[in-house]
Amino acid sequence: MDNRQALGSWLSGPRAAAEQAGVDFGYRGKQLGLPEEGPGSIARPGARLGALAVDWGLCLLIAYGLITDGYGQATSNWALLILFVLNALTVGTVGATPGKLLFRLRVVSVQGGRLSLPRAVLRAALTCLAIPALVWDRDGRGLHDRFSGAVQVRV
Repeated sequence: MDNRQALGSWLSGPRAAAEQAGVDFGYRGKQLGLPEEGPGSIARPGARLGALAVDWGLCLLIAYGLITDGYGQATSNWALLILFVLNALTVGTVGATPGKLLFRLRVVSVQGGRLSLPRAVLRAALTCLAIPALVWDRDGRGLHDRFSGAVQVRV
């Protein structure tokens, strides 16, 4: 391997170098037995972020309108608590938050079926911490989904 190839593999990243060596990563969700496209496939990051934005906006609106007198730090704190409760209850019962329903997403167990309420509570707590939701694996699942045994799929 000459210097140009070594530099090129370094610039393109470890995934590209591994693929050149013959490693087959497959599509997102292949390891979980999910389809590549359509219903039941891994939800796209844009749709997941859009659903979170809708849920956060709804929680801010509730906190601003019903709990606090004006917008401030207290409003954001209440909104975070409302987001936790919203995520835990709706994902634990119907499998989706209002934002996820709007974007046609659902949270299911990796083994199939609905996520149990204790796992939904764990997932909601990790979502509110933010960092676990920002660290993704190669299937596109955040640590909050991995730790709770969940996966977000398209409906």
